[in-house]
Amino acid sequence: MSFAIHHDRAAHRFETQVDGVHCELDYTLVAGVLTITHTGVPDEVGGRGIASALVQATMDAARAEGWKVVPACSYASAWITRHPEYRDLCR
Repeated sequence: MSFAIHHDRAAHRFETQVDGVHCELDYTLVAGVLTITHTGVPDEVGGRGIASALVQATMDAARAEGWKVVPACSYASAWITRHPEYRDLCR
């Protein structure tokens, strides 16, 4: 399943709406290091791969921008463990 993910640079957030429910991934960006601080997917739309899509969009953006990533969020850290092709981005 694919989701229309929007990168709100001003708010430091990747977000999507699924069935009218807001889902987001929050981050900080300092000196080229993107730290994933929170992934939020409400229970009513959970289990559909939304959090995974948010993390992947974030990692793809980091690669495109040349940023390093710190997965401070436990979900993002576990996701990166399952997707070794993104480990080179981690600091």
